[in-house]
Amino acid sequence: MKKNKLIIIISILIFLVIIGFSLAAYFLYTSSNQSESFLEVLIDRPVEISEKIDSPLIYPDDFELSIFAEKLGKVRDILAAPAGIIVSSMQAGKVIYLPDRNNDGVADEKVVLLENRYNPHGLVDHCFSEDECWLYLAETDAIYRFRYDKIKMKLGEEERIVELPDDGGHYTRDVLIKDDLNGPRLYISVGSKCNACVEKDWRRAKILVSNLDGSNLKEYASGLRNSVFITLNPFNNEIYAADMGRDWLGDSLPLEEINIIQEYQDYGWPACHGNKIQDTEFDNTEYERNPCTDTISPIITMPAHSAPLGLDFIPEEGFGDEYKYNLLVAQHGSWNRSTPIGYQVVRMKLDIEGNYTGTEEFLSGFLSEGEAWGRPADVLTLPGGKIYVSDDQAGSIYLLQYKQQ
Repeated sequence: MKKNKLIIIISILIFLVIIGFSLAAYFLYTSSNQSESFLEVLIDRPVEISEKIDSPLIYPDDFELSIFAEKLGKVRDILAAPAGIIVSSMQAGKVIYLPDRNNDGVADEKVVLLENRYNPHGLVDHCFSEDECWLYLAETDAIYRFRYDKIKMKLGEEERIVELPDDGGHYTRDVLIKDDLNGPRLYISVGSKCNACVEKDWRRAKILVSNLDGSNLKEYASGLRNSVFITLNPFNNEIYAADMGRDWLGDSLPLEEINIIQEYQDYGWPACHGNKIQDTEFDNTEYERNPCTDTISPIITMPAHSAPLGLDFIPEEGFGDEYKYNLLVAQHGSWNRSTPIGYQVVRMKLDIEGNYTGTEEFLSGFLSEGEAWGRPADVLTLPGGKIYVSDDQAGSIYLLQYKQQ
């Protein structure tokens, strides 16, 4: 009898443990505070890119494609450097220089500039003079800058210049330097802590601005849930940001956004999205006046969950006239949509005045039979007809080169 009771008790305990683990997994999955990183970890399986290069990657006929570098880990931001590029590798905690001294479209070697970093992401450089250059690096909890010898490709003195929040989701940061009326300033994108909430930390869901030494940090623009990458339009000197909409509103809402960032403006999150649409799941109060009236609408929208990341403008020199003024955007791809979407680089057609005329696929083929073997993360365009694309799932950098007519 005692033996039977013991067996029953043990069975009940095992059953409760199983239920406990199931509930924990469910709430972790459905939590409104979840960032996209949870499922990224589950599907972020590095592949041998050589096994996939024969896959049907699709790109314009007037370009050639090569694998510039591979086996780089969770490679993200790409920065132009003398005779090559510099990339950040979040998974490896490194910043890597990839030279191509003979200009054959393949990196000669991998030179580690920094290692043991904390989610290194955004990169930008600035020279005050021929003898004083700095490389800026955005990590989760801070912005750093390093003395930068562009001839020897060496980094020296390190300074921690801006403190950033290190709790909750959306842990990537980006940096950009823009010349203003009073000289160059440093712009920093910081995503929200949550899916949809009222932030307590004033730095969250914002683009911040400071002096180049990190002093005088303040809010520049707000209501940006997760603008992982920002870039400068070289034709009008305006800041463009790709912003990811919130989750758990279904497959079709909210749309992803491209915004022109203006000082003191509110881009809507968490109460609004898209073209001044109230998020009634977040706030179902009925107002006499649309609470989104004073928010700034995006200039371009993309399908929900396509997850726009890196973006860059195609320069005038080295490309055909049909590409001039156009914007390339890396769509990282969905993680919680019933049918996968994104996983490509798209070309957004703009004229010299920035008017949008349409979007078309530029580099695709990463999604095969509902499964992604690659996820585009960043885009770098350079004069001379070169376009670099980072893939943080395959751990590779691709190079597209325009065929001069």
